[in-house]
Amino acid sequence: MNLELKKAIDQISKDKGLDRDMLIATLEEAVRTSVQRKYGDNLDVEVRYNDETGDLEVYQFKIVVAEVEDPIREISLEDARSHDPAVQCDDEIGLRLKVEDLGRIAAQSAKQVIIQRMRDAEQEMIYEEYKDRVGEIVSGTIHRRDKGGWVVNIGRVEALLPKEEQIPREHYKRGDSLQALIINVHDPHQKDRKEIRGPQIVISRAHRDYMAALFRREVPEVDEGIVQIMGVARDPGSRAKVAVLSRERDVDPVGSCVGVRGSRIQNIVQELHGERIDIVVWNQDVAVYARNALAPAVISRINVIEAENLIEVTVPDDQLTSAIGRKGQNVKLAAKLLGWKIDIFTESRYNEVNAVGQGLEQVANVAELSVDTLLSAGFNTLARLRESSDEELMQGLGISESRLADLRTAVNFLMHSDSAQEAGEAVPAGDEPAEEVRQAEGKND
Repeated sequence: MNLELKKAIDQISKDKGLDRDMLIATLEEAVRTSVQRKYGDNLDVEVRYNDETGDLEVYQFKIVVAEVEDPIREISLEDARSHDPAVQCDDEIGLRLKVEDLGRIAAQSAKQVIIQRMRDAEQEMIYEEYKDRVGEIVSGTIHRRDKGGWVVNIGRVEALLPKEEQIPREHYKRGDSLQALIINVHDPHQKDRKEIRGPQIVISRAHRDYMAALFRREVPEVDEGIVQIMGVARDPGSRAKVAVLSRERDVDPVGSCVGVRGSRIQNIVQELHGERIDIVVWNQDVAVYARNALAPAVISRINVIEAENLIEVTVPDDQLTSAIGRKGQNVKLAAKLLGWKIDIFTESRYNEVNAVGQGLEQVANVAELSVDTLLSAGFNTLARLRESSDEELMQGLGISESRLADLRTAVNFLMHSDSAQEAGEAVPAGDEPAEEVRQAEGKND
């Protein structure tokens, strides 16, 4: 049995890659804990593993006294001399205990402690080996299904590929080979996390950093830092946008990533099973960056509203579908890449909204009001102003009859002007706008 214990230690050390001395120390500690659980925590006990014989030697230490008051920690001189005739009072004597006397429950407890300590040591070893490999691509083989995803063998250890980190269109079965990115290695020493269940290493194929890692592997200029990846936005398995910047004038960032006849980018697309990749040139000017990110759509104008973190984009009417993309994919990825909200208008809609806004601003100036006052009162179009009664306008806007008259004149003129322009007519000379309206038009120009 002692030889079997020795063989077991050697086998576990070899299979798990655990330090043999650590296993022996764990075994000694487990047996010591079991002895104390059976006989009490006050027991002064020492456990030694004899590496030559494979024996576990357990010693209980007691103080030799003339009269015993604490039988757990003391032994009479008479009894002590039956073990060692030369012993004297106040000496400490070690009495060997038989491991077999511990009993089944104590033995089971020792086994549990050993298993737990081995698991802790294995987790510590995995953490130390892989903690600095986060962001690295690893290859593995699908081993089994886990309730949270798939367990993948990546060498001597297992990793978890969670469901949310898988590419939606990909389907796996046992024995399949794959590549993925290490995104997390659980630290067994974290006080705020429960006992690690399942693989300690988490990998991903859907993470945006996996795309960046593939570019570093396939494009030497990226790996060397000549071309820098400034951002990645992905709809895993479908489409992605990668923003790049060259640190050297003579190096084309897009050409470097694409490669000769698309060789480099095709290697990445093939690894991602056909995921379409748009390479975008990064620019410090957010308007230029947005124009690049929304390609291949043609952009008419861009308005950046920094206070709202918003970009308003106007495109020709026939470019709306291209700008938005299938199911809004193009604009969503562009917004994610930039970190800004993006609103897209067609030329027709922009002109319509702009015309209404200018008209309301002119009316507000005549009535000595703000546009916000008109809008908050519910008067958001010229037609709404014209259709409202005098009482509604005076109460809603809090204006006098004289200002009401000026407001009516401005509304009628602007709406008559718009109608005449739509019909291709000139504005009648008799319908000249008031001076306030002409000044507002001048400001807008």
